[in-house]
Amino acid sequence: MGKVTAIYLSVKKGERIRLDQPGLFIPGFGLQGDSHGGRDQRQVCLFGVNSNEQLQKLGGAGLCTGRFNENITTAGIDLYQLSLGTRLKIGETIQEITQIGKKCFGCEIGDKDGKCVLANEVVFTAVIQGGVIKAGDTIAVME
Repeated sequence: MGKVTAIYLSVKKGERIRLDQPGLFIPGFGLQGDSHGGRDQRQVCLFGVNSNEQLQKLGGAGLCTGRFNENITTAGIDLYQLSLGTRLKIGETIQEITQIGKKCFGCEIGDKDGKCVLANEVVFTAVIQGGVIKAGDTIAVME
């Protein structure tokens, strides 16, 4: 079982705001007010604390590293090791994993060794059951 360490909202692409209050996640959309919500099945973006630390060590070397913004930062669970279609209970919501890894656009990181943390460890979900999520909420894999 993992936990939510932070929730971020991108009102405009490229900028993010850490929410101090709970976020409302809407079925078929994602985080209310988020500029990335409502498009296809990549409604919510999750990224682990450990993965984020690896990303920070790159120091903005890649095309995406300085622009990437997740909605939910996680700890204690490696979501990228789960299978597509896995359902997660996060706070009041139920979300389904729809994509693992962010599309790679080819940059010095990917060209060098193909081990970009964004291409391998970002997890996208669709909101199946809406509700509120706040920092400290648990993340459980549903059977």
